[in-house]
Amino acid sequence: LHVGSSGGYPSPADAPALQLGATMFGQLSLAACAEWLWSGYPLKYQNLKITMSEGGIGWVAMLLDRLDNIVDRSGYGLGWETRPADVLKRNFWFCTIDDPSTIMTRHRIGVENIMFETDYPHGDGTWPDTQQVVADTYGDIPSDELRSILCENAARVFRHPLPNEVLPL
Repeated sequence: LHVGSSGGYPSPADAPALQLGATMFGQLSLAACAEWLWSGYPLKYQNLKITMSEGGIGWVAMLLDRLDNIVDRSGYGLGWETRPADVLKRNFWFCTIDDPSTIMTRHRIGVENIMFETDYPHGDGTWPDTQQVVADTYGDIPSDELRSILCENAARVFRHPLPNEVLPL
């Protein structure tokens, strides 16, 4: 699902629409993700794969915490045979361009649920400096996790074979 899949947000008439929209990407992704989760389709269709693009991952750990909270405290989702947070981790994948302050939440989200994106050719994309952005942003995480985020997760989700040789990470 693209970042605008939730239908947008109200903004003042004199607001700079492009800047405001680009700033709200994470919030828009959170809304679309929650709408899809609570639609019940991921619960009903357990093999359904939903990828959230261009919204980053900063909101995902918070959403997982919130889902656990509303089940445990309010009882929402108690009629489901699987907890909503577990459905989220089973059916959803989250794309990140360069979220340096939120990559530390990767274990809460699940390394296997995070995919790297370049957003080429948009202005906030990483091209032509993608390799350097990866080194600067993710260079401290273990190479097996980095490989999962950069290529293996997407190959698995989209059933696309990986080449025998890839560039060193």
